[in-house]
Amino acid sequence: EGEAGRCEIGDLKHVEGEASCNSRKGKLIFFYEWNLRLSWKGTVKESGEKHKGSVEIPNLSEENEVDDTEINVSKKKGEGDVLKDLMRTEGTTKVREALRDYLKALKTEFTLGMILPTKAPVGQELATERKPSGSTMQDAVTPQSLDMVGVKIPTVRIHMREVFNSPADELYSIFTKKELVQKFSKCPAVIEAEKGGKLQMFEGCVTGEYTELVPSQRIVLKWRCRSWPDEHYATVALNFQNLVAQSELELECKGVPVSHEESTRQCWKNQYFEEIHTLLQQSKDNME
Repeated sequence: EGEAGRCEIGDLKHVEGEASCNSRKGKLIFFYEWNLRLSWKGTVKESGEKHKGSVEIPNLSEENEVDDTEINVSKKKGEGDVLKDLMRTEGTTKVREALRDYLKALKTEFTLGMILPTKAPVGQELATERKPSGSTMQDAVTPQSLDMVGVKIPTVRIHMREVFNSPADELYSIFTKKELVQKFSKCPAVIEAEKGGKLQMFEGCVTGEYTELVPSQRIVLKWRCRSWPDEHYATVALNFQNLVAQSELELECKGVPVSHEESTRQCWKNQYFEEIHTLLQQSKDNME
């Protein structure tokens, strides 16, 4: 809306292209290339005249930042250029916001709902992480060992360890302070770090509830991905242990749907652990 009148996007008229995601050496690699055409309509404030036109986005791809992506606004013949100007300014800003939302969803929700392939060495490493105490890998994947939590579906338990260059109390804060969670997740978040408090991250792709908090030592969560069956939650336990000039985080995630095991591992590895490593390094660089 503006002094000239009001415009709105009506329909997505044309979509051509594709998007994909691959895992290479533990990194998520994204490819997307879209040609889009939208329709818009508007009303002139003073006269009440109605006009309509289209918005062309010829190349939304990873080669360009959203701010540099070409957006072309056109209008059907006749007067009403004030609305076309409004769409070129305020309208283009709104379209770019929508494109950013799409890319956020592509890199969070889409990856949480997919099973990423892993190469043999990584698979062996994950197999070691997944192995429960006192049992073999073969035991770990037999149907008898599948946990049944929440909605009655076959589930598995994920076990991971990660060492961070920070003391345990600092690492604990990164999981319980809203401003730090938002820094490493690069998204708005809801963090109510108290028993029964809510958790929401990655544009709502991850939700849950804090069920136990022992400062600098342990966090237990009810935790789920949006792509999981409705109302199904896993139990996530995060245990923090101080080492010499470092700390170790032990993650145990019980009740993960079998079909989402690998995508859940990748979520914790790429969306949590790697981003926290980056945040800690940035903090160290700033101090230096």
